[in-house]
Formats: sequence, C-alpha cells, structure tokens
Amino acid sequence: MSKSENFFEKVYEVAKLIPYGRVTSYGAIAKYLGAARSARMVGWAMNASHSMEEVPAHRVVNRKGLLTGKHHFDGTNLMQQLLESEGVKVSDYQIQDFEHVFWDPFKELPIK
Repeated sequence: MSKSENFFEKVYEVAKLIPYGRVTSYGAIAKYLGAARSARMVGWAMNASHSMEEVPAHRVVNRKGLLTGKHHFDGTNLMQQLLESEGVKVSDYQIQDFEHVFWDPFKELPIK
C-alpha cells in the first residue's frame, strides 16, 4: 500500500464517523490526522471515494461551508440533495448555520 493509499484509508475512517446531519471540512480531517497542510489531499481522497457507499463524502465541505466537491457527484445537485435529506440547510451551495452543524473530529474523537 502506498503512502497516499494509506492516508486515504485514514481519511475514510474519519469520514465514516461524521454523524448524520453534520458536516466537517477537508482541513479538519487533515488536522485530525496530523497532516494539517494536506486538506487538498483529503479532497482527493473524498473524490476517490464515490464508489464506496459507506464513505459519506457529501458531509465534507471546505472551511467556509461551501460545497466545493459538488461537481464530483452524479447529477447537478446530488451533494446538496444528500445533505438536505439529512436536515442540513444549503443555499447557493453554502451550508447555512455552518457553525451549528460543523463536526470537528479533533474535538469529537480521541487523539490518534
């Protein structure tokens, strides 16, 4: 397993723990994994996860709550529809009340 494949697996482990109706950011996952400057790599992992139903990639957004990964989902608004079906409010591709629905793995999970 290459270094990036191993990192991707760690990203998926964290993403699977994001609670229903909550979101986190690429950077928050990277920080939790001890790779704070690797938010873009977390994004690549999320993009590569679309064939894995158990990875809720729709719950990972950018640090401002924007659905920057939306173009990697099938259909025009699938990412938004998935979030809204969980009760997350989205307007103009932006999570509303972001601070309230934000899930920080650094605060919620034991330190690795």
